[in-house]
This record gives sequence, C-alpha cells and structure tokens, in this order.
Amino acid sequence: MTDPIVIVGGGLAAGTAVTELRELGYDGDVVLVAGEPHVPYERPPLSKGFLVGEKSAESTYVHPADWYADQRVDLRTGTDALRIDTEAHTLATSEGTITWSRLLLATGARPRRLPLDATEEIEVHYLRTLDDSVALRERLGDGRRLLVVGGGWIGMEVAASAHQLGTSVTLVEPTEQPLLAALGPEVGARFAAAHRKRGVDLRTGTGLDHLAGTTATLDDGTTVEVDTVLVGIGAVPNDELAREAGLAVDNGVLVDAGLRASHADVFAAGDVANAEHPLLGERVRVEHWQNAISQGKAAAHALAGEDVSFEELPYFFTDQYDLGMEYFGHVGSAGFDDLRIEGEDPESFACYWWRGDRLVAAMHVNQWDRSDELKARVQEGR
Repeated sequence: MTDPIVIVGGGLAAGTAVTELRELGYDGDVVLVAGEPHVPYERPPLSKGFLVGEKSAESTYVHPADWYADQRVDLRTGTDALRIDTEAHTLATSEGTITWSRLLLATGARPRRLPLDATEEIEVHYLRTLDDSVALRERLGDGRRLLVVGGGWIGMEVAASAHQLGTSVTLVEPTEQPLLAALGPEVGARFAAAHRKRGVDLRTGTGLDHLAGTTATLDDGTTVEVDTVLVGIGAVPNDELAREAGLAVDNGVLVDAGLRASHADVFAAGDVANAEHPLLGERVRVEHWQNAISQGKAAAHALAGEDVSFEELPYFFTDQYDLGMEYFGHVGSAGFDDLRIEGEDPESFACYWWRGDRLVAAMHVNQWDRSDELKARVQEGR
C-alpha cells in the first residue's frame, strides 16, 4: 500500500489542496494535520464579517466536518506537527508518527509580536485564528476603547469593524500614512481620510511606547486611555518545521514554480511558500486569500504527480466601511516609476503602478465593473 499524502495546516491552502485532490480523482489516502481544534477555514472574515457578528464560525469553514469523513480524508485537528524526517519520509506529531509519500506544508504565518506587557486594565490581542477573533470581539462595543497598533490591512480592517460595533478607536502607524508599504502615500492618505471621516482617531508618525494602568503612551509622548490593544504589524511565516528538517527557507519555505521545496517529495503553498514566479521574474510570498486558494489547487496537482508552473497574478481585496477594494499585480522589489490615480472621489477611484512603459499593478475602490479590465491590463502590461 502506498503511504498517504500528508498535508500540514488548517487554513484555506490546506483545505483547498485536499478538496482539489479529491476533485482530480485522486483516491489514495490523505491525512490532514491541523494544529487548531477547528476544521480548515478561511481567515478574511476574522477581521470583518465574523468579527462584527455577521458571519458564523461555520460559514468560514472550507467544508463542514463530515465532508472529510465522506471523502476519506483522515482529518486530525488539534494535532501539532513536530518534526519532519525527509529521509525516512515521516512526520512526528503530538499524536504519533505518520509516514508520507508526499508532504504539503501549508503552515501559514503568525502575527509579528511586540515586546509589550499587558496591564491589569488593558488586554493585548493579536489576530490570526478564529479563537483570536472571538476573544477580540468580546472586547469591542459601546463604551469600549481600542488602540490599534499598525496601519496595515489587519489594523485598518479591525479599526473599521470595531468602529462599526460602536467602539472608540484610535489607530497609530509609525510611517507617514497607513498602508504605505502596500499602496504608497497618496493612496494610503485616501484610506486614512475614510477612517477619520467616520470618527477613527488615526495618528501617523507615531507608535506605541508602553502601557501603564489604563494609559497607552505613544512614541511622541502623547497618551490614549484604552482598555484593549490590537497589534497588527505584519506576519512571520511558520517555516520552522521546514528549517529544522533541513529544507531551504528564507522568509518562508523556498519552492520552485511547481511549488516543490528543496526535497523532491515536499511542497509548500499559501502564506508560508516563498515561490519562484515565472510571470513576475522573482520570488514572491503572498499572504492573501486568493493566493491560498490558487496555490492550494496547484499544489494538489503537484502532489498528484502532475507538472505544475504557478503563474497566477497576485490579487487581494479589502472591505472597510463602504469601501471595497481589489488589487491586481505586484510592484515587487524593483518598485515603480509612476503612480497614476484616476478619479477625484476619494471613495471611488482607480490606480495604476507603472515601471517604465509596463503596467505592473492596478487597483480600484468601489468600481466593481472594472475588475476584469484592470486584471487584463496588468496581465498584458499595458
């Protein structure tokens, strides 16, 4: 009997990979090892619909629990992956050792942490898991005071959701604008204006220094009275399992365009995969929903023995208040020469990032009829 395909991870990439394997007609044994107690689920609602109570936990699941049994998938939730032995083709877990024929690492990422101590009055939260979102939701609502540290996607989405629940929200970002690394100062300023317009106290050029009692002291010496802090300052790939196994890692598990790691029978997908991208001409590690789906599917084909070349254009989205945004492309390490903004309305516009005469990325806010057009233009580079 052939040893099973083993998938490590409890997020969307893992859930999509096992789904695609069965849809491909692969009928061999599959084991899915997930450290969390939940079945594989999607994370975007954790800062949006689930956080504000509009979506249930079950609505985030890739599949209900009984799907895995019906599809003969050995789902092991609440099980930690401890060690990979690539020579023996084994995975040691908290519940025993599994022998694998091929292994997919979809271990995701974890929040980057601050050296920050909570106080008796102030709780410090991070957001990555369903349980994190449940715990944070209990701290939001009328009369509550939230300090969000970091003006990236998680911070901005949580600020919007918390405000929707009636929470008094202050957001601090040490750079000149929120979303600076992702979108640049001009576009970041438009998102900042949307938050301020709705009542969020958004402060740039400063961060959190320390907490004492009910007071958060910022780097600029000013203070804010709060009862909860949400830290959203980026994520770190969970690549320790691969590193300790001797696999090549550098800001994630290094994989080729076929999502194969430095061992022929090991693959990686999702937030943890730092993949060669033939279309972009560089390595890319993408921490977004669509990438988890697309790489999960591609990884399933690779696990099934097919030749794969993952070339999908990076895509991400956000929802904040009445602002819905889609972004296509990747500016990358080479940067861009020109940003063109089309539209004066700060809550309905399009942007184009150019490198020389090539369009490398485009986005829109609340112009949904242009999605296909923008994606096609970036793919064609015009």
